[in-house]
Amino acid sequence: MKLKILDIIPKTFRLRGVGVSLTIFVRALLNFVGLAALLPVLYLILDAENLHSNTILQSIYDLFGFSSDSNFVIAVAVAVVLFIIVKNLINLLLYRVERDYIYALYRHLSRRLFIGYFEQGLQFIKKENSAVLSRNVNVVCYTFITGVLRPLATLASEALLLVMIFLSIAIYSPVGALLAVAVFIPVAWLYFSLMRYRLDRYGNVENEAQRRKYRDVIESFRGYADIEINNAFEHRLSLFDRELDTIVEVGRKNATISMLPQNFTETGLAVGMALLLCIGTIWSGADMKILFGVFAIAGLRLLPSARNIMGAWSALRYNRYTIDILSESSAESDKIAEQGSTEQLTLSGSIEVRNLSFRFDNGTHDTLHNLSLSIHKGEKVGINGESGVGKTTLLNILLGLYTPTEGGVYIDGVKLEGDILRKWQNSIGYVSQSTFLTDSTILSNIALGCDEKDVDMAQVERCIEAASLSEFVASLPKGIHTRIGECGALLSGGQRQRIGIARALYKRADILFFDEATSSLDNATEQSINRAIEELSASNKDLTIVVVAHRDSSLDYCDRIVTLEKTNI
Repeated sequence: MKLKILDIIPKTFRLRGVGVSLTIFVRALLNFVGLAALLPVLYLILDAENLHSNTILQSIYDLFGFSSDSNFVIAVAVAVVLFIIVKNLINLLLYRVERDYIYALYRHLSRRLFIGYFEQGLQFIKKENSAVLSRNVNVVCYTFITGVLRPLATLASEALLLVMIFLSIAIYSPVGALLAVAVFIPVAWLYFSLMRYRLDRYGNVENEAQRRKYRDVIESFRGYADIEINNAFEHRLSLFDRELDTIVEVGRKNATISMLPQNFTETGLAVGMALLLCIGTIWSGADMKILFGVFAIAGLRLLPSARNIMGAWSALRYNRYTIDILSESSAESDKIAEQGSTEQLTLSGSIEVRNLSFRFDNGTHDTLHNLSLSIHKGEKVGINGESGVGKTTLLNILLGLYTPTEGGVYIDGVKLEGDILRKWQNSIGYVSQSTFLTDSTILSNIALGCDEKDVDMAQVERCIEAASLSEFVASLPKGIHTRIGECGALLSGGQRQRIGIARALYKRADILFFDEATSSLDNATEQSINRAIEELSASNKDLTIVVVAHRDSSLDYCDRIVTLEKTNI
């Protein structure tokens, strides 16, 4: 587990982690010194009449020239209080170093996981459940920080303090040290033995239930219309309730377990005090009083330390599932994606598909096999064929979203790969069957990826006009600043597609790809959008258009049509 945690932490954070480890050690040392500072007060309370017989206290007494025992006692008390205050302030500053490190690491891990998932490409995104990926990025990273790393820091700090306290007791009184070992070691062993496997199991069960609940909620909202029409909400709710019951039951058990460290340690302390009292009936005197007092102070500090260690260990075991999830992604480079190039690759000749074959990662045969075709600058090319022949797959390859198994795509003779890929995607526009829209304004969706302050408003207006959106936008009270709801829920299908066209044009793209862009629209809306595309082509003879469609009516304006056939290879 330690090696997995180290693998998860990026190299840039490991060196900084050494400094944080030092702050943990210093905090433990300060807490120990703070505890030791109480001993003079304890001694003065239990054996004030023998003040001058204590070498250390007498030395301090003489050093500062005290002439009154009462003044000396007051001075010691004030000094101890001031020291504890200063110690706590320093502790707070050191803790801020640890806190800032941990949350900076959380930000880095969450961002890295988000980027890592995104950069694994379209095949990975389609294969995985988006609700699970979202939870991993938003929840699991945070749980790893708060439920694994912070408990580890607590374990380290409190364990160091325990060792220091134990060694001090051992130096002062071997009997007291043996008593502490005899009391607390069995208590800790019993707790760890009873809870170890339970916590592992509870953590995994809770994580899986949270994943399923997260997925059920997202799917229910996304499929509201179908769920309502088919009267399926009661079934969806029963699935939700089942996972919720699991989470509540596990939460109850974990809440009970979280109380056990206090019960175990308090029982251990009571046993230790009782044993000391029994010993005191046989061996009495001032030394016994001091030993009892030392054990009481040490015990009172051991009690929260032992409790914190047990609690931190419990949290670590309960949340260890996050280590496995994040270790899977940590195999990727620590390099974090930077802002991509905005340079475009202008098409001057043709797009060539040469001997291209493609097979999905889990496929048993090629979706496309040994395909070759050319698309010349300024052409309007339609791609059709029956379902499953690979029309959308071919388009995704042309878009650079899929990598061919064999062969390749060449832009003016240059293969579409490496640095060329980003430049190519900067120069093309894409409108899908279901245009991606964010829950924001029309303006933000047209200028996707741009801050509103950086948007070229004149270009937006031209794109709105070209996509035949002007009349619709003018009818809105807030115009282009109108919010359109999740996935454009407040718009019609035609309006969503026109925003997609306006977005493609805003990029000043000279190649437009349409993937079944009108297949879900009524005939009138389809014809209207097709006319808009024709007008775009007529006004810009260099504009290259590639259209994937089932219906021949969607391809009437194309110069030529490429028909794909199914392959069984």
